[in-house]
Amino acid sequence: MDAIGKGAPPFGLACVAALLLGITGMLWQPVLPGRVVLWALLCAGLALWCLPSRWRCVGALLAGMAWAGLHATWSLYVQLPMAWEGRETTVSGRVVGLPEPQARRTRFLFRIDDGAGQPAPLRGRLLRLAWYDDFGATQPGPRLQLGAGEAWRFRVRLRAPRGLANPGGVDAERYAAAQRISAMGYVRDPGGARRLASGQGIDAWRSRMSERIAEGSPDGDARFVQALALGDTRGLDDHDWQVLRAAGLTHLIAISGFHVGMVAGACALVAAGLWWLMPVLARYIPRPQAAGAAALLGTLAYAAVAGFALPTVRTVLMIAVVVLARLARRHVRIADTLALAMLAVLVFDPLSLLAAGFWLSFGGVAWLAWCMPASLHWAKAFLPAQGVATVGLLPFTAVLFGQASLAGPLANLVAIPWWSLVVVPLSLLGTGLEALHPGAGSWAWRAAAACFGPTWRVFEQVAQHRYALWWLPESPAWALWLALAGGFWLLLPRGVPGKSLALLLWLPLLWPDRERPREGEVELVAIDVGQGLSALVRTANHAVLFDAGPAVEDGFDAGERAVVPALRALGVPRLDALVVSHGDNDHAGGVDSVREALPVRTVMAPPGSPVDMDAACIAGASWTWDGVRFRFLHPGLHFPYLGNEASCVLKVETAHGGLLLPGDIGAIVERGLVHRDAAALRSEVVVVPHHGSAGSSDPAFITAVSPRLVLNASGAGNRFGHPRAEVVARWRRRGAEVLDTQSGGALRVWLGEEGLQVRERRHDRARWWDAVRRQQAGGLSYRLEEGRPDAPED
Repeated sequence: MDAIGKGAPPFGLACVAALLLGITGMLWQPVLPGRVVLWALLCAGLALWCLPSRWRCVGALLAGMAWAGLHATWSLYVQLPMAWEGRETTVSGRVVGLPEPQARRTRFLFRIDDGAGQPAPLRGRLLRLAWYDDFGATQPGPRLQLGAGEAWRFRVRLRAPRGLANPGGVDAERYAAAQRISAMGYVRDPGGARRLASGQGIDAWRSRMSERIAEGSPDGDARFVQALALGDTRGLDDHDWQVLRAAGLTHLIAISGFHVGMVAGACALVAAGLWWLMPVLARYIPRPQAAGAAALLGTLAYAAVAGFALPTVRTVLMIAVVVLARLARRHVRIADTLALAMLAVLVFDPLSLLAAGFWLSFGGVAWLAWCMPASLHWAKAFLPAQGVATVGLLPFTAVLFGQASLAGPLANLVAIPWWSLVVVPLSLLGTGLEALHPGAGSWAWRAAAACFGPTWRVFEQVAQHRYALWWLPESPAWALWLALAGGFWLLLPRGVPGKSLALLLWLPLLWPDRERPREGEVELVAIDVGQGLSALVRTANHAVLFDAGPAVEDGFDAGERAVVPALRALGVPRLDALVVSHGDNDHAGGVDSVREALPVRTVMAPPGSPVDMDAACIAGASWTWDGVRFRFLHPGLHFPYLGNEASCVLKVETAHGGLLLPGDIGAIVERGLVHRDAAALRSEVVVVPHHGSAGSSDPAFITAVSPRLVLNASGAGNRFGHPRAEVVARWRRRGAEVLDTQSGGALRVWLGEEGLQVRERRHDRARWWDAVRRQQAGGLSYRLEEGRPDAPED
């Protein structure tokens, strides 16, 4: 304890590391302590932290836990009360950030006014809203009038933040908690929306400047100039992000800490030059202090232009520490600078740890500060720094994004010097000139786009290579710490023995156990796709996807947002078969996205369905993979295509029991199956027909199946009321356990020698921000209005 506690500076590395550890430990707890406990813990922690004793680091640890717990509790407190779920209300407020116009909607953040005229639970709260075009509209509606910083009055329908829970998926509920978003919803009466005031503030200025960049640099690369100059990435489409991920360049396309450092250096040089030209100024302020102050003011302005993104804030804080130390004529190490910057971020917003940017930003600088000598010339340090960043940040990117860019190290060798030293300065020069005089910055923006374009064409070709991007299966939490230890070992000075053994510590992260079934066993994964169905059936060496979830035109696509990430996280590189039960959107909507992302050997669907198929699913067709038999029970050879009633019914048989996937068949077809071959329906596990609607799950069908486990796929608050309470009751009366994706997230089932095993995503990885737990505690449910998509916020 003496080594880490006694005599440790209160704001030194040891105490900041203890604070970080305490915050991290609290934020990844499944349940938060009560407020009284947290306040008591905070008082005790601060007392120990302030006292010059060996318990100082322990105090920082306790203070971090309590501070994070209080912020998390407040984040949940400001979320929409359960009694307001699905309620319509009129609110007034101001648009926060830059609105995101899309093909059929505009998404934006909206801060409610804190006045008595606003609904009490929403005063001062932050909402994430969507403004849709009218159904059947061929042109965008009045939503395009929405501007950054403007004051508006809307009629809205709201719900508490809610997302999907899948392996590899984006955790929308964690994002909402970190951003203190109180509710999500949509504009209910677009015609009644009223602008109350024009745009004000830095966001309005950023929006106007972004429009000028688009006008002044009309070629297709203007969107990248907007991103590099203003942090405005709204113009980048899915293809652009795919190229950036594959080439490992996402950290450069938006404003990064390195760009802020360049602005600081430029401002310092300008101030130093001015003091050199006018020596009389040194009588009032010495030149080094003036240069530092100019650097700090310049970075503050630039951070505001970038929207105060975390990497820019981190760099501004580090520069502020250096400037203050210089003003005080004291030397400060880069490690201490980083520690003080991290301390400021953690105290101001401990929930920033929930965002990937914190770990990548501070983690990258920490690795470089530890490995790179301060006296090394930048030209000689460039290649070693690239290697350090690659090794040090790979564990974070693997865990946070489930991927590793194999082309990244080479692509960065070109992109970092060219973009950062040529494209970014031109982009910033154009922005500065435009701020002084309209039209003065167009030439610089055009030059920046012209310099950016050729490199982008090269990176597009690189990203198309099959080995450019490596998708990694989901790994256990402890694998990250082993990989970080391995990275630490690899980056030790030359001469340290056994560095090749350090690679073994990366194996659990890069090649984790995929929990595949053994020969003769089967796994079923009901993916959480909202109101729809997608289920993966996996044997020892083969994978079948049954349906691909819903998709909204130019909107949420479950195939892209839920199914494909889940398959990659589960370690499924290809599909041996894709069975589309029928052509309805909630089952077939995501098929195209799945086929674009993964190789699919065979697509099967009912005869006559609108699905582009390779073979028809006909009753009696069967095959065997890895000791597991697959066969179709419906539709028959001459059965007409009738939508739901023509659904493919797939039976999966093993020596340990069977699985039944009946699609959306109704009671009439169910009774027909019982009449033809009731014994074939017997299964250990069944997916509820038609999401548990009142017109399915006939009592005779339930008796014939007699399952031990029943899985239902439905969306939270769906307008159909699925699953119906009477349907759930019928299955339970037969002795079955009933699970639903809307309450459990993705459901994984194993059927093998060890019996029937099941894992619910939300319960297996319980977190304090989980929306289902909060809704169950409130004891209320709600239904969205018919006519609006039930898909979650993507």
